[in-house]
Amino acid sequence: MSSEPARGAEPVPPPPGGVLWSLSGDIRALLMLPAALTLQVAHPAVGAGVDEHSVFRTDPWGRGERSLRSLQLWVYGGEAAAEEGRRLRALHRTIQGTDTRGRRYHALSPANYAWVHATGFPVYQHAARYLVRPLTPAQERALYREWLQVGRILGIHDRDMPQTIEEFWPYYRKVLADEIELTAVVEDLVAVDRPVPPPDRGPLPLRLLLKVLWPVLFPPLARFRRFVTIGLMPPDAREAIGLEWTDRQERRLRRFSGVVRRVVPVLPERLRYLPYARRARAAHRGITRRPGAPARSV
Repeated sequence: MSSEPARGAEPVPPPPGGVLWSLSGDIRALLMLPAALTLQVAHPAVGAGVDEHSVFRTDPWGRGERSLRSLQLWVYGGEAAAEEGRRLRALHRTIQGTDTRGRRYHALSPANYAWVHATGFPVYQHAARYLVRPLTPAQERALYREWLQVGRILGIHDRDMPQTIEEFWPYYRKVLADEIELTAVVEDLVAVDRPVPPPDRGPLPLRLLLKVLWPVLFPPLARFRRFVTIGLMPPDAREAIGLEWTDRQERRLRRFSGVVRRVVPVLPERLRYLPYARRARAAHRGITRRPGAPARSV
């Protein structure tokens, strides 16, 4: 039986205390997101849409900020989550064109839109092994159920999403085999020699300082971005795209991840969680601690 919301009912975000509630608001998610984004645009239709219609090259910091805000709303936005899903669909309604294989595409075609959503699950599942801890089978199933809820928020019908993990992996492997390639946008996202403007967000003194130091700071940052993007991508996806990854890099990633796993959990909450997650967690604690309300662990 489908768990798709009844006609007219608003889709609801994943539950407080769930797997996504912990993963997507943790600052370690910032290290996972580049791999998911790169896997999305390795699809020829998605890559063409981003290549032709996105401002990620001219306004990378603004584009990143908006994407992160949107993702946080899907999980922590409450009633605003469904509204954000509608906004995104409206934004993508006019995005269409021809992909690198000469096929017409539309951003909201179920196959394309569902793939953009689908990539989050294998990246979270894989990257958590390095940066957090390996998920148990029960946690993997919970994560997938919650990711389906996110798909409904984005306006994806249940019929267009694999409904179980057992259905997901054959679908995922088929897309890797039939569609995924090294698109122009993937090349940009993993390049270390493409110019990126200095950050234009934050206090003016900091922006001015970064502008002065950017020629020195950017090269190592670009190398680090490439390192975590390729390293935290599932190996089968990495291979399908054609991204090289060596044993030496794998050892470096494991050492880096070990430090992250030890340091992040002992940080205070204001440093460990992103702003939307912090506010949502505080609000949820306030609700569960009302007089007479049962205590819940978040």
